[in-house]
Amino acid sequence: MKSNAIVLSKINKFYGEQQVLKDIDLEVPHGQIFGLLGPSGCGKTTMVKIIAGILESTSGQTYVLEQRMPDLNAMNQIGYMSQSDALYENLTAAENLHFFGSIYGMNKAEVNSRAVEVMELVSLGDDLQKPVNAYSGGMKRRLSLAIALLHNPPLLVLDEPTVGIDPLLRQSIWKELNNLADRGVSILLTTHVMDEAEKCHQLAMMREGRLIATGTSQELQSRIGASSIESAFIYYGGHQHEG
Repeated sequence: MKSNAIVLSKINKFYGEQQVLKDIDLEVPHGQIFGLLGPSGCGKTTMVKIIAGILESTSGQTYVLEQRMPDLNAMNQIGYMSQSDALYENLTAAENLHFFGSIYGMNKAEVNSRAVEVMELVSLGDDLQKPVNAYSGGMKRRLSLAIALLHNPPLLVLDEPTVGIDPLLRQSIWKELNNLADRGVSILLTTHVMDEAEKCHQLAMMREGRLIATGTSQELQSRIGASSIESAFIYYGGHQHEG
């Protein structure tokens, strides 16, 4: 376990008769941005919820930061950002940050200083006292990211973190993700955007509940002589090929 932030072994997930994850084996190294690429409905969100300790797999084992999940201590070391923003709309951004900070065991002074930092990172420094119901969709995504970063977690699990965010801000968020990875933070994120997939250090491609290929963007393309990550995805998807 030592060399990996996340290890999934033979993970299956059923909802009644329906199997949404099929024999998933995955290793996510420390200090990397690891992308989970696949279309909507392929099982990405279910997988990240199992990693974050929100869901339990039907079978198989999940280890996060060397703890068998679900584990409360490990869960407190994860910065989790869900696909739908889990925010208190009637509270201000600052009040939301204080609420989530208290869940992570941070005191008021810690939250106050850290809130300013994380809101600057996501370009919301001037909107700290604004009620969340006055935020646009893109601002809510950025606030959700700020909350995930609040307690300086060693692992970030981000489900479609840049959906609805304009290209310029997306660029600055990616710059910050790279800075965090350089400092040793491990980042798992889901995406269905090909140019974002190429920014990840490593990728796992998913289709219909299965992992179909893993490797760097370059490896995945050169392995089959593809000219783009998109054509590689189409190839692996068509061949249900294990990378």
